[in-house]
Amino acid sequence: MRQRTLMIAVLCCFCLGIALLLPLQKVFIFTETRTEQPKQYYIPLTTEKKFQIRYTHSIHQTDVLETYQYVEGHRLQMLEMEYEDLAIGMPSYAEENQTLTQQDGKYFLHFYDKVIDNFTIYIGDLDLELVLIYQDVEYNLKENLQRGKSYLFQIKRLSFYEQWKGVRMK
Repeated sequence: MRQRTLMIAVLCCFCLGIALLLPLQKVFIFTETRTEQPKQYYIPLTTEKKFQIRYTHSIHQTDVLETYQYVEGHRLQMLEMEYEDLAIGMPSYAEENQTLTQQDGKYFLHFYDKVIDNFTIYIGDLDLELVLIYQDVEYNLKENLQRGKSYLFQIKRLSFYEQWKGVRMK
């Protein structure tokens, strides 16, 4: 009888361990770079695949809107950039597998087949807008992440334990 109780307890602990460590929740994750103990910040994902990053260009002082979607696996596909000025730092022509159009004073650069695994985003210390938009919710990256730091942005699956260690963005 005692051996059976011990076996059940071990089995329960094993199942609990698997439940805590098995990566289940797909998230957008920002992992701090250039540090030995990186902090991780995440946004849980649902079935909606598209998201946007909106920022104010530091030179032009106009908004730039980048549209992405996540694709098979944990990859990112850049779909479009929308901006108002063709000056410093903004594309003025389309390259291979891209089209550039103009409508109502805005430029639209459409990407075809531009798929990446991740990208690094720098959180500048300027009081300019930087938000991630997902499911009509705006996540202010300047408030949620530390200014002056770089973060690796990617899509990943996290276990309950990893979610507990990280910071859920609001």
